[in-house]
Amino acid sequence: MPLPRVSDGQLLFLQHMISKMRDDEQGTRIGIVMNGSPLFTGGAGSGESEIRRWMLENDWVEAIIALPTDLFYNTGIQTYVWLLTNRKTRDRQGKVQLIDASSDRFWKSMRKSLGSKRREIPPEACDEITRIYAEMLNGEAGWGEYSKIFKTTDFGYREIRVERPLKLAFEVTEDALEALREVKPFAKLDEAEQAGILTTLRQSLPAGKRWLDRAEFDKDLTAALKAAGIKLPAPVKKAILSALSERDEDAKTCTGKDGKPGADSDLRDHELVPLAEDWRDYVQREVLPFVPDAWVDQSHTDAQDGGVGRVGYEINFNRYFYQYVPPRPLAEIDAELKALEAEIAGLLQEVVE
Repeated sequence: MPLPRVSDGQLLFLQHMISKMRDDEQGTRIGIVMNGSPLFTGGAGSGESEIRRWMLENDWVEAIIALPTDLFYNTGIQTYVWLLTNRKTRDRQGKVQLIDASSDRFWKSMRKSLGSKRREIPPEACDEITRIYAEMLNGEAGWGEYSKIFKTTDFGYREIRVERPLKLAFEVTEDALEALREVKPFAKLDEAEQAGILTTLRQSLPAGKRWLDRAEFDKDLTAALKAAGIKLPAPVKKAILSALSERDEDAKTCTGKDGKPGADSDLRDHELVPLAEDWRDYVQREVLPFVPDAWVDQSHTDAQDGGVGRVGYEINFNRYFYQYVPPRPLAEIDAELKALEAEIAGLLQEVVE
């Protein structure tokens, strides 16, 4: 059973409530008020994401209602009502209803504040929210601004790992040799061994030469060390290769012993692919046109279904209910600024006089 982080026990309490659901014909309905954290905290594979996955894949989440801010005495943050049941009606099976009841349509200001509580939901608004929920009103009924219905899988995604090839150039410079001195495997050698290696690197590898192929540099380095009678432990040789290298797009891709291209961890990226879409189609459309040499690490799989990419779930209200408000025309803004400048100039003139 997945668990949330110890700093936030909301989902843990919800799990406890789910464990008490009756498994009879009537079943159980749960209602709980929580803040926004359980909706989206935690990426794919995290405890929070796995709990959301557990609830949605078991089809327990019936509806989530966003409430106005400043609604409770001791907090002004936004809160959400979660409604869950293990006996969904046929028309709700496999679906989740999101209701945005945070707009001023559903609340009014209180005549006198009580701490952080400055707003309240009047009875008529409560009835309206209840009707939206009970009748599953959405865009088809003209309520798309406040209510939307989704498939449970619409909140899921696969986090795939996108790799880029490792391209390194090698050059023996004093700065690189100074950096080598600080690397732990090299620093553990005694002074005589360090001096011998540094001398060999300076004298046997041409100064000013830049290798654009790791295999060629490794071959020249091995030959130089062998000629000097120096045998290096693998960690020290790895430290030398690392210290004398830098990323270069013009360099040849570094390959492993199996001939496969090496991945540059600094260029590693993750893409979130909707569950309803094949990750191959997504990569072909969204990744390869911009980075043709990229590939997906197919060993990065989900622990439950074994598919490529880790499965995650999140419910982002802002994404579904955001309404774009275009900025005012520049001419209008400019006119307002000029009016303000004239007003300020007039006030300054009165002060001077």
